Amino acid sequence: MRRKRRILIIDGHPDADPGRLVHGLAAAYGEAADAGGHAVRTAVLATLDIVPLRSRSDWEHGEMSQAVGAVQQDLLWADHLVLLFPLWLGDMPALLKALLEQALRPGFAFREERGRLRPRLQDRSAHIIVTMGMPGMVYRLWFGAHAVKLIRRSIFGFVGIRPVRTTMIGSVERQGVPETALRQMTRLGRRAR
Repeated sequence: MRRKRRILIIDGHPDADPGRLVHGLAAAYGEAADAGGHAVRTAVLATLDIVPLRSRSDWEHGEMSQAVGAVQQDLLWADHLVLLFPLWLGDMPALLKALLEQALRPGFAFREERGRLRPRLQDRSAHIIVTMGMPGMVYRLWFGAHAVKLIRRSIFGFVGIRPVRTTMIGSVERQGVPETALRQMTRLGRRAR
């Protein structure tokens, strides 16, 4: 029998319009995970109070909003993270990057010990799900899937989150709401992948 997981879903679309595909995918994943007996919490970027950091001092010592503090507590609770976002100009939306910068601060996500940086979020896995207008294969092969590599290596890898799986859902403007993508999220959610 598959182990029951504690899953944090970060719906990383900055637009609160409920018609956005990312919102539908996050909901489908969450509903299936819940039906599969997994514990699920969701953070919806569009509803969070996020202020971009402007200096290293802000990152190291600045105050953070209650919303960011709640995301940090959910990260500590979770053993699996699902991050969904639309690809904007080849990268994650700026507000999502601001959330990650705010939440993954020194002392919380990593610490310095004897002159070396030590990750603090080990024993967690993740799945990055990206929607885009171009075909997913074009983004992966021609553009090198830059945003996914950045998150996998330089953000999640830095703080100890691994393994990190990825799913790219391309050509969304031409397909509308792809039913196959919703079915895929249901399968992933049920299995907590």
